[in-house]
Amino acid sequence: MESTQDNASDGTVAFLPHRLNRQPIVVRGLTADELWICTGLSATAGLGLGIPLGWFTESIAMIPTTMVLSIAAGLFIGGGLLRRQKRGRPETWFYRHTQWWLASRYSSLAHLLGAGELITRSGFWATRRGGA
Repeated sequence: MESTQDNASDGTVAFLPHRLNRQPIVVRGLTADELWICTGLSATAGLGLGIPLGWFTESIAMIPTTMVLSIAAGLFIGGGLLRRQKRGRPETWFYRHTQWWLASRYSSLAHLLGAGELITRSGFWATRRGGA
């Protein structure tokens, strides 16, 4: 005999905690996606800094060294800053905020990344109540 206590009317299981669908925190308050974003941006900055530094010091080993150091600094500094920004906000805040930022500044790029779906109206909203 099937228990109907555990199932909602639409067939979903009611007893599962909602935290199962969240991404786990991996390093310094960052989820896996945020970690990859932070690592990628830090590595790109390290590459941009390492190429001229390697050319100036005439050592090609300076490029990967600068990249590794910038990734470490990016995770330490970027993880702390992002954790501070996310504190007390919903789980999807970072992604929606990034989409809004792209939609407001780079509208052509925003359409490719799905930020065109956001409502970006600026102005006053009014709620009118009709008299009875």
